[in-house]
Amino acid sequence: MIPVQSSLILLVALSKLCNTAPAVSSGSITESVSAIPSSTDSAALSVTTVPFASTDPNEPLWNIDSPDSAPSPVRGSLGASIIGPDNIPMDLENADLFAPPTSDNGDTGNSKWPFALSHNRLQTGGWARQENIEVMPIATAMASVDMRLEAGAIRELHWHKTSEWAYVLKGTSQITAVDTEGRNFIANVRAGDLWFFPPGIPHSIQATGDDPDGTEFLLIFDDGAFSEDSTFLLTDWLAHVPAEVISKNFQVNNSEAFAHIPDKELYIFPSVVPPDDQQAPISPQGTIPQSYAFSLSSLNATQLSGGSVKIVDSTIFPISTTIAAAEVTVEPGAMRELHWHPTMDEWSFFLEGTGRVTVFASQSNARTFNYQAGDIGYVPTAMGGISGHYVENTGNTTLRFLEIFNSDRFQDISLNQWLALTPPSLVKAHLNLDDETISQLSKTKPIVIG
Repeated sequence: MIPVQSSLILLVALSKLCNTAPAVSSGSITESVSAIPSSTDSAALSVTTVPFASTDPNEPLWNIDSPDSAPSPVRGSLGASIIGPDNIPMDLENADLFAPPTSDNGDTGNSKWPFALSHNRLQTGGWARQENIEVMPIATAMASVDMRLEAGAIRELHWHKTSEWAYVLKGTSQITAVDTEGRNFIANVRAGDLWFFPPGIPHSIQATGDDPDGTEFLLIFDDGAFSEDSTFLLTDWLAHVPAEVISKNFQVNNSEAFAHIPDKELYIFPSVVPPDDQQAPISPQGTIPQSYAFSLSSLNATQLSGGSVKIVDSTIFPISTTIAAAEVTVEPGAMRELHWHPTMDEWSFFLEGTGRVTVFASQSNARTFNYQAGDIGYVPTAMGGISGHYVENTGNTTLRFLEIFNSDRFQDISLNQWLALTPPSLVKAHLNLDDETISQLSKTKPIVIG
């Protein structure tokens, strides 16, 4: 047994130890949490174990119309002025890279590529510039080409192992194709409209005379490593086949019949403007049953509080089995809501206006990018998980852009709707929201918020 005297000494020591323990300060995190009002008895507020997120403003500090003196890598007390050489036009276009919001952290990879930085392949009759993993390594699922054809010019007969999805930016493109059953197709595709060719289907593109400038269009391929310079071209193939084999193949005895085949690929070349009522030869196998063209321009847009959206996928454009898309408008001050796409990467193209996107890639990695017309954005699913993001209009005019996915269906998950359809007590336990805020969550997708 412990002697009584020893027990008394031990009790005195413990009493002194307790009296010297530090008291909880009035500014502690625990007390701050308990001060948040709530009328929901069933949902006790969670015990916060980390500081609250900052509510300090994090808007872009300048824009492309700001004076040259505006860009400076300073935000609040962070950063310092630049005193070495500087590319001010690039600084003006990328405010949130030069002076990032304090909510940015870690690394997500580069999610911006301007077509203006792509090498341009100039041809007689037009040009083509591309984006793929060589210039944008993060974009592993899709590649793109911006192509211009003068009136009458032809992107020669060719095929490739990837599918091809196209959005016409200006003018009218006449497309032709033949499928594996020998069925053929021809159509005129106008500005704002689409076409889609499955992998391996031979096709051509020619600018009509509807617009004196010809046509320009955006091409999307479902492989980030795709290169426009490695397609299978008619002239390139025949230039590398022995002449007697060509004659035997086509059962032509005249040795001069194929004497004028180009000895190099044509790729893009000038020609006469095709008639508007151009007809394909009658095929004994018939015509292709599912159209390779789709009139997105005539599709009614869904009007939203902050803009509009048109969605096109295989449910309304059945042949488009590898690419789905949305054309989105966001009015000044509005934003494409916080969301993510469950299983597919997003390739985006900005058609007009200015905006910014923050890509959150889990594990505290987030980075903000600024976009202008002609820029490409990319949000992958490969960076440790699915990436959450938004698109905010940062200008004074309508922001219009394309969201494109390597999928047959358009799918997204709205953060707003997710929280609205989750038990309020669970949302409150995570975010410490009051009942009024929870009641304002939307049970339907806002998509574009005004």
